[in-house]
Amino acid sequence: MKIEKFITGTPKAQPRVKAYSRGGRAGVYDPGTANEWKNQIKVEMKNHANLMIDAPISVQLQFLMPRPKSHFGTGKNAENLKLSAPYCHTKKPDIDNLAKAVFDALTDMGVWKDDSQIVFTLINKKYSAWATGVWIHIETHEKHDNGNTK
Repeated sequence: MKIEKFITGTPKAQPRVKAYSRGGRAGVYDPGTANEWKNQIKVEMKNHANLMIDAPISVQLQFLMPRPKSHFGTGKNAENLKLSAPYCHTKKPDIDNLAKAVFDALTDMGVWKDDSQIVFTLINKKYSAWATGVWIHIETHEKHDNGNTK
């Protein structure tokens, strides 16, 4: 099975769980800063909800991040990228946290049973001057033992 989809929007990272102490009681909570992004993924992947894939999975993610205005010229060159504008996105958010938000959204909506089924990932992030979002490529593998394991 293969699934390929582009999700539009500004990619957000899955935040770390926060701890708190109030009135002698401790607890944890999810700040929810990625909820809107995760909901966008769920809306655009709705045709693949509740598939409950039960096989090893390969996932490729390509994040297209928005370029800051400083990457563009000024005046009549405002639409043109500066020659010094970087191609790779080496700023926050971290690539692993971007991927975690996507994996959590796809797990929540039942595309697969659990993201522990992911056996191969290829993830990159780069700047984009126009479309922002993430390309998602999912492919399942045959469940068999070819005799090469001990």
